[in-house]
Amino acid sequence: MSTTPKTPAAAGDDTTQGDTGLRKGLTNYGDRGFSLFLRKAFIKGSGYTDSALDRPVIGIADTGSAFNPCHGNMPQLIEAVKRGIMLAGGLPMAFPTISIHESFAAPTSMYLRNLMSMDTEEMIRAQPMDAVVLIGGCDKTVPAQLMGAASAGVPAIQLVTGAMLTGSHRSERVGACTDCRRYWGKFRAGEIDAEETSQVNDQLVASVGTCSVMGTASTMACLTEAMGMSLPGAATPPAVTADRIRIAEQTGARAVAMARERLTIDCVLTPAAFENAMRVLLAIGGSTNGIVHLAAIAGRMGLDIDMQALDRMGRETPVLLDLKPSGQHYMEDFHKAGGMATLMRELRPLLRLDAMTVTGRTLGEELDAAGPGFAQDVVRTMADPIYPQGGIAVLVGNLAPGGAIIKQSAADAKLMEHEGRAVVFENSQDLVERIDSDDLDVNADDILVLKNIGPKGAPGMPEAGYIPIPRKLARAGVKDMVRISDGRMSGTAFGSVVLHVTPEAAVGGPLAYVRTGDRIRLSVSRRELSLLVSDEELEQRRAAQPVVEPSAPRGYMKLFLQTVTQADQGVDFDFLRGAKHMGKTPE
Repeated sequence: MSTTPKTPAAAGDDTTQGDTGLRKGLTNYGDRGFSLFLRKAFIKGSGYTDSALDRPVIGIADTGSAFNPCHGNMPQLIEAVKRGIMLAGGLPMAFPTISIHESFAAPTSMYLRNLMSMDTEEMIRAQPMDAVVLIGGCDKTVPAQLMGAASAGVPAIQLVTGAMLTGSHRSERVGACTDCRRYWGKFRAGEIDAEETSQVNDQLVASVGTCSVMGTASTMACLTEAMGMSLPGAATPPAVTADRIRIAEQTGARAVAMARERLTIDCVLTPAAFENAMRVLLAIGGSTNGIVHLAAIAGRMGLDIDMQALDRMGRETPVLLDLKPSGQHYMEDFHKAGGMATLMRELRPLLRLDAMTVTGRTLGEELDAAGPGFAQDVVRTMADPIYPQGGIAVLVGNLAPGGAIIKQSAADAKLMEHEGRAVVFENSQDLVERIDSDDLDVNADDILVLKNIGPKGAPGMPEAGYIPIPRKLARAGVKDMVRISDGRMSGTAFGSVVLHVTPEAAVGGPLAYVRTGDRIRLSVSRRELSLLVSDEELEQRRAAQPVVEPSAPRGYMKLFLQTVTQADQGVDFDFLRGAKHMGKTPE
């Protein structure tokens, strides 16, 4: 990767360089003096004094929503951030943006992530603020905010909402959403009845906050701290704790200092920051979605994530965090074990310690300040890892010329070297109609293939890659099978699931031409994903059935289908990427 210059002002932005506070980004009435006069007149209608209005203005991106229980503590967080801003001599100004929740966004939250990033960017640009506090938590909200802030270029600091608490079902500790999938699998297999399913449903989410395991929300919280975009210790405090509120107050205070220091986001989101994020992603057994989001954030800075470099890092970066779905613990345990400082202290020899953080100090300086560790059993040592390599492996082959990934730390080791017969589903509807049929021709050694759930195919690349075990096999005790798709899966999911096959089927990738009965070979040790069909046969299939890319007549769907990139570029819109710079992630 290469360093990136500061993001230039948008065309037509009439902000004078050096303007601060209410003088930033004045509305264009043709008279700057009148514009400021009018702005102050209206804001004084809310009871502000000139003394208050002369302070640094700190925006607070409010993503609270009745449809987003992961952000249910938003009022308390905003209050604490405001307190921190005012104690530090700033003027807090909260403003709403789009809020996205995984379970309440159709067709999928990923479809709306880029829209939220545009909303965030444009509201930061349009409204006068010297710095911005980004408050998000649920899977796509944090990457959307970081993408938008990266494009806007102002000083920015992230505050995550925090993980939920765990619940208890019949003396067993449970938490969303790895246990959600585990219990639903039991129900599908006939191991528990509808009554118990209803009972456990009451216990899986014990409070507001994000998933209590290393799903995408927790992954992005950890990566944000690793990149230096949040305060040290900000990733792990649960949503409903005093620790979370204190971090919120400190975040507000730090935002004021960042505004005064002009510590803009490009000073933090450097190649070193992304390298650290990749190391941490591998070491925590993080969500595969983290790769897509890192690629999108990096793209806004004009940088590319080198997937082969990620794989090379994975061979020397073991999984150290004993957290579901790769381990046994939950996020509140990780917090009690010292959080990210504990993990990065162990990972220190592999990190770029010179990377700048939002504190104005380097990552190395912050780790020094964190002091020595203490006895705990959640973060393992490099000599005694949970898994000997990084959680994610990058696969290549004629089925995925642009690459694919597998979360090897959460898969069945016996299936990591496997050859089987393809059982193909053309799209999600085909899957729904046939997966539970007793007439489905399938056995445990087969490989389930689902097409057309990629960025354009679904659209939005839904988390449908976690293909359910066919019901008749589940009832026979089958717990895992090799599954392949061009889609994503939740970070809370587990199993031998190959994802992000690139190019996707909907744009004519080789996946489009796989047929039931074809042989497929998966070799994680060789990083191989191969369709055992000749090149000549594939060309004949392409000629016989050319792919027509999806399109839409109007609206956001049209914009999405025309401009969305593939998984390796973050599923962002091509026109939102930053100016291209030389280099990728380090070799």
